[in-house]
Amino acid sequence: MSRIEELASLDLAVYSATWCPDCRRLEAWLAEHQIAHRKVDIENEDGAAEKLETETGKRAIPYILVDGKRWVRGYHKELPQRLDGDLLVEELLAGKG
Repeated sequence: MSRIEELASLDLAVYSATWCPDCRRLEAWLAEHQIAHRKVDIENEDGAAEKLETETGKRAIPYILVDGKRWVRGYHKELPQRLDGDLLVEELLAGKG
């Protein structure tokens, strides 16, 4: 089983917004790898932005809530390409309940 296939056992809630380029990049990567997830639009879902900020202390998006317990950034601001799929997979798997 590949590391990406292991993500199928996780409940992933992606907190994002339509105007966010990092969110679109993450969404394209998730779609390309057929990774099941729920989208939580922070602008249209009541309380979503507040939950994100309260629990992470951040306003930045995208963030991924893993199994309803652990937050993982859905971008890598320190990297020129802003997203490293292998690194993201490891971060998500480290966040499983």
